[in-house]
Amino acid sequence: MAKKFFRVRCIPGGGFDEFKYIKAITGKYPAIKGLDFIDDKLNDTVTQEAIDWWKGGGIVTLMWHMGAPGIGEGYENSKKEIDIDKCFQQGTTEYKVFWDELKRKGDLLERLKRANVPVLWRPFHELNGNWFWWGKQGPDKFKKLWIAMYDYYVKKRKLNNLIWVLCYTTKPDADWYPGDKYVDIAGADTYNVGDSGMPEMYRAVKEITGTRVPIPYHECGVPPNPDSCFSKGVMWSWWMEWHTDFIRKVDKKYLQYVYHHSLIITKDEVPDIMKQYGK
Repeated sequence: MAKKFFRVRCIPGGGFDEFKYIKAITGKYPAIKGLDFIDDKLNDTVTQEAIDWWKGGGIVTLMWHMGAPGIGEGYENSKKEIDIDKCFQQGTTEYKVFWDELKRKGDLLERLKRANVPVLWRPFHELNGNWFWWGKQGPDKFKKLWIAMYDYYVKKRKLNNLIWVLCYTTKPDADWYPGDKYVDIAGADTYNVGDSGMPEMYRAVKEITGTRVPIPYHECGVPPNPDSCFSKGVMWSWWMEWHTDFIRKVDKKYLQYVYHHSLIITKDEVPDIMKQYGK
């Protein structure tokens, strides 16, 4: 049975270094660093952190709490509602801001491409949760947004360093699936379930994707128990422990157990990526 990766989300400038915290408790670092294009004034730092993590032998995943176009950036604005159709109607504020934002983030992603950094790219997450603007108007409009971003980055900008990660909530729904052409990895998330391996959630994703793509548990409050996952045939490709207060509430002995478990790949166990794939 293959090992799993483990990662923690990092907030630059947040005043708390999750990675130093994990290292101090377990003696190890996560294999994958989770970052977020949530704040323009921090995104240069985020991009450099991604480069540095890759060069140091780690794996990078990037999400984007995209603010509702025409309203503003940031987490709270990502929950505001707009008319998604206007993102595709020239002359509207929504259109201008949506495509300007895609270009700005595309410039950062291109910088990562030039640095030879592959990215687990995780936009429009928790797509069917009805709390972010991209999920408030149903699956068809969500899929239109996803495919528009994909086509712009992959076909127009030629960003071949992006691995596209589709992120459901607790109850994955096939109606929201854009199609295999646009998805490399698909997973789901939930909170407040303790260390459950969430076998029902895992199998719900697998019913949509089959064995065609890896399945991550892309956000959690507590890492799922590796022994429980193994006994139930639930092999999440990675887990993401959420940041700051969430990680600090996880029992320290449990973190030690997880990070030293034989099924878990930590950063020190990742193959020499730079030697294999270049600087």
